[in-house]
Amino acid sequence: MLTREEAKKIIDKVLSYAKADETAVSLSGGRTGNIRYARNSVSTSGESDNMSLAITAVYGKRSGTATINEFDDASLEKTVRRAEEIARLAPENPEYMPMLGPQKYLDTNTYAESTAKIDPEYRAKAAFDSIDPCRQKNLTAAGYLEDSTGFSAIGNSKGLFGYNRSTGVEFSITVRTADGLGSGYAARDVNDTSKLSTKAATEVAMQKALASSSARALEPGKYTVILEPTASVELLQNMMGSMDARNADEGRSFLSKKGGGTRLGEKLFDERVNIITDPMNAELPLSPFGGGGGRFGGGGSDGRPQEKVAWIENGVVKNMYYSRYWADKKGVKAIPSPGGIIMAGGTQSLADLIKSTDKGILVTRLWYIRAVDPQTLLYTGLTRDGTFYIENGQIKFPVKNFRFNESPVIMLNNLEALGKPVRAGGHLIPPMKIRDFTFTSLSDAV
Repeated sequence: MLTREEAKKIIDKVLSYAKADETAVSLSGGRTGNIRYARNSVSTSGESDNMSLAITAVYGKRSGTATINEFDDASLEKTVRRAEEIARLAPENPEYMPMLGPQKYLDTNTYAESTAKIDPEYRAKAAFDSIDPCRQKNLTAAGYLEDSTGFSAIGNSKGLFGYNRSTGVEFSITVRTADGLGSGYAARDVNDTSKLSTKAATEVAMQKALASSSARALEPGKYTVILEPTASVELLQNMMGSMDARNADEGRSFLSKKGGGTRLGEKLFDERVNIITDPMNAELPLSPFGGGGGRFGGGGSDGRPQEKVAWIENGVVKNMYYSRYWADKKGVKAIPSPGGIIMAGGTQSLADLIKSTDKGILVTRLWYIRAVDPQTLLYTGLTRDGTFYIENGQIKFPVKNFRFNESPVIMLNNLEALGKPVRAGGHLIPPMKIRDFTFTSLSDAV
């Protein structure tokens, strides 16, 4: 875990060796720990530390990248030369964009000391707090917790420099009944581990496991559904990942118009749909620089500053994301792709949404989601780990799992109600009540 000053010293050293037209450096590292258990017994646990440096050299429109995890002067200089050699041999990239100069980045709060202090004892207790309640009720737990503490730093020969440190914890738990016929699931992810209780999450999964045995079969068809955030998050994530401007301009997107043009500025969703990204959000802070990815944020970033962006406002498509090349070609701002989406909701709890439902189905989780038609964003997949029939505002009985065929675009036009957003899968998503959700067949999977 390097400080800002330590990271900059290494990046400056690398740049001092550079002879190419342009040189970019990406430095990242950190500690990752985990604990895994199944059948109420820990199976694996570990911790690793790693640090990696990537150097990209550019001659004209030819670029080459070399990586290393040794940081003595000789190794750094050797890696610079290797990147330059690769660049000279590489074909030209006709869409190459010159590197950015100095940028102003937000001071995002992605680091929590409580998470950085996680140790093997903490992981063991987190596992015990999940396993012990299950064992006491003759239930079987299988779970995984992973924590990370790391940093990322970027710099280039044009004077750009950025640094960020971050922490995160991801936890998921599946609970099965002794006969294997009931299954419940819960997942949590936080930056600050003080906000995580593996016991509380496990209790939710236990309740669903106990309630979901003796499932009955319902006929497939269109139903009013209540999607918990763990159910809808992947569909929404896939939709937001499809808001690429170039794909839309070239006719390969749900945002493409027949005959040319895009649907930017059109109302495509229910007016209650509002989706933003905001790196300064207290519940969902993000890396201050975008345009790339990486385990600890920022790895491979092209250095574009992240900022608050409204993607969908009152159902209207307000923005799409652009590569720097396509933005330059179109003469618009190069907005990085969305990460950590925040969907506005209401004040109702999940229980409130259930109480307001005459007839419907509660879905805990969608699984094995695959694209059917990219241009309409039609997806298929299965329900899993707790699917229940609702009647007169009460959960009446568990139902067998379904295969669904649905598009998030259609789904967000069939909104009946939104609950209070919660963090799920790295996003803030409300539980949603949706009418006419399409189930196409039954599944015998638990």
